[in-house]
Amino acid sequence: MKNFPSQVRAARGLLNLTQQDLADISRVSLRTIVQLERGDKQPSPSIAQALKLSLEAAGVEFIPENGGGPGVRLTKRN
Repeated sequence: MKNFPSQVRAARGLLNLTQQDLADISRVSLRTIVQLERGDKQPSPSIAQALKLSLEAAGVEFIPENGGGPGVRLTKRN
């Protein structure tokens, strides 16, 4: 979860979402997202899941640590 804030920022960038857009689709407060991305706060498991599921539904895939480092990428669209 250490890299989760960076993954959220990167996912937003790939999807061209603002922090407010992410707050709207995830139903997580804008303040929480700002604090998370700044590294001021670690998300609770429920907040992390809400953000991850919302970003995945919008079209990104979270890549786990696998020797190359964690990350995000756009999902393949049919």
